[in-house]
Amino acid sequence: MNYPKGIKNNTIINKIPPRYDNRGMGLENDINLTNQYYIDIKKAYIYKKPTPIQVTKIEYKNNSMIIKEGFFKEPSTTDYNGLYNGKYIDFEAKETNNKTSFPLDNIHKHQIEHIRNVINNKGIGFIIVRFNKLNKNFLLLGKDLIYFIDNNIRKSIPLNYFIDKGFLIENNYLPRLDYLKIIDNILGGTKNDKK
Repeated sequence: MNYPKGIKNNTIINKIPPRYDNRGMGLENDINLTNQYYIDIKKAYIYKKPTPIQVTKIEYKNNSMIIKEGFFKEPSTTDYNGLYNGKYIDFEAKETNNKTSFPLDNIHKHQIEHIRNVINNKGIGFIIVRFNKLNKNFLLLGKDLIYFIDNNIRKSIPLNYFIDKGFLIENNYLPRLDYLKIIDNILGGTKNDKK
C-alpha cells in the first residue's frame, strides 16, 4: 500500500495468530447472563453464591485495601440458589472436556449431600453440565444424579445417562441458557421439552 509522500507500508495484515482461549463464554458466564436476564424481567431471583473466604493479610495502598492472603473458610455448597415461582432452587454448574462421560470427581461429596438435602426438603435441586467438546448443555435433576450415585460404582456418569434422564439446554441469545423453561415443564408435570 502506498501512502502520501512515498511512504510504503509492507505490514502484512492479519499476521497475528488467532487466540482460542476465550472463544466460548464459559458455562458460568452464560448462567450469570441468564440469571441477570431472569432478574431483569422479574421472572426469578437466582444468583451465584459467593465462596466464604477468611482474609488473613491485607495491605493499604492509595486509600485502597488490597487482600494479600486468605483461605476458604468452609467448603462451599453449590454454585447457585434463589427463588422461582415460590420454590427454592439450588444447583451446581460444571464443565467437562470429556466427550463420553462426566467424571464424578468434578463434583464434591459435600455438594452432592447439599443437593440431596435440598431435594429432601422439597426444593428444586439439579446440576447443569456442559460437554465442551460436544457443545451440549444438560440439566440433570438432583433425584437422577443421586439415584445414579447411590446405584452405581462407576466413577463417571455416561453421556447416555444425560441423554436419557437429563434435558438438553439449547444455547440462545436471550436468555442464553433457558433452564427455567425445563423447570416449568417439570413443575407442570410434562417432559415434552426433553430433547
